[in-house]
Amino acid sequence: MLSSARRRLAAAAAATVLAVLGTAPAAHADAPAATPAAPAPELATNGGFEIPTLPLADWGSIPGWHCDGTEGAVTSAARTGGSALAITPASADSTGRCTQTLAVRPGTTYTYRAWVRGSYAFLGATGTGHDVPPAWTASTGGGWQQLSTTFTTGAATSSVQLYLHGWYGQGPIAVDDVSVTGDSPAPAYATWNAPTSDKVVFLTIDDGWFRTPEAARLIADRKLPVTAFPLPMPEGFEPDYFSRITAAPGSSLQDHSVSHRDLTTLSLAEQQAEICDARDAITARYGSTPTLLRPPYFTFNADTQRAAANCGMKYLLTATADFTSGAANVYHGGPLQPGDVIILHFTDTLASDLQRALDAAREAGLTPAALTDYLR
Repeated sequence: MLSSARRRLAAAAAATVLAVLGTAPAAHADAPAATPAAPAPELATNGGFEIPTLPLADWGSIPGWHCDGTEGAVTSAARTGGSALAITPASADSTGRCTQTLAVRPGTTYTYRAWVRGSYAFLGATGTGHDVPPAWTASTGGGWQQLSTTFTTGAATSSVQLYLHGWYGQGPIAVDDVSVTGDSPAPAYATWNAPTSDKVVFLTIDDGWFRTPEAARLIADRKLPVTAFPLPMPEGFEPDYFSRITAAPGSSLQDHSVSHRDLTTLSLAEQQAEICDARDAITARYGSTPTLLRPPYFTFNADTQRAAANCGMKYLLTATADFTSGAANVYHGGPLQPGDVIILHFTDTLASDLQRALDAAREAGLTPAALTDYLR
C-alpha cells in the first residue's frame, strides 16, 4: 500500500512538472505573456455549504461547521449553488452561534468574508491573539449583503475559531459563500516512520469497531504508549474505552477521517471536511487536538496534505509494519528497525496482535515509545 501511495505522489509531481513545462514561453517568442497572479488560497471548510452530511457522521450535521443545538441547518435558499446555511436562534437567550476551527500561520493577516441575508447577522473570529471587532449588519433589506473582517494572528497563534450568528430574539438569517483568504499553513509532511537512532518503535491502532477488554487490559497492564486513530462513529459508541487505552503517558488520539473513504477520490474541500470534522470530534470528547493524520488505506495526494494542514495536522503518517489480524509484515524487509511505526486495528484479535508486535520489537531490541515525542 505504501509503495502505491508513493507512486501516486511521484506521478502527481511529474504531472505538475509537465504542466509547468507545457506553459513555458515558446523559444524565440517576441514577448512572454503576462502571468496572472494566482488567486489567494481558500481556507474555509465548506464555505458554500454544498458538501452533504458525511457518511458515518451524525445525521443532519453540517460538514465543517458546529452550531448551537439545532439552530443551524442547510437551506436551498442559496445565493449561489444549491445550499446555504440558515441560522435560527432557538430562544430569546440564544444567538444561534455556528463556529469553525481553522489552522493558521502565526503573525499573518487573514480576511474573513460571508454573504448574509436577514436582520442582525454577525461574523468574526476568536483566538487570533488580538481583539477582532465583529462585522455585522442590522438588516440586509431583503437581499444579500457581504460582511468582511480582517485579523492578524499573534506570534504564537496556530488556530482560530470563526463564528457566525444572529441576535437574541431576532428572526433567522441566511449565510452563504463564506471565504477565508491568507497564507495557508505548510502542507502536512508525509512519512511512514519517525526517523531516529533511538531504540524505539511505535504502536498505532486504527478504526475502533471492535473494542475488546483483553486488548484494553494488556495495554493498561504494560502501560503501553499507543497512538489511536479512531473514526468518530465507533469512538462515540464507547468513548471511555478510548480514554482507557490512551491513559498511559505518551499515548494520544489522532485523526483518521470521518468516513474512512479513500481521500484521493474526494475534492480538496471534501477532504478538508473529512479531516477537520474528525479532529473536532476528538477535541470535543477528549479535550485534545490531533496533529497527525492516518489517511485511510494509506492513500493520499497533494490535496490531502494541504487539507490536513488547514485542519492543523503537522504529519501525514502511514506505517512501516502491519501486525493486524495475525499478519507480521515489515514493509522494508528484515526485522523491525528504530523509528518503525506498526499499524494494528481494533479487531477481535488486537490483544494477540499486540503481543506479537511486542515480541518482534523485543527481538529487535526495541521498546514502544510515545510517537508524539518524535513527531512534534
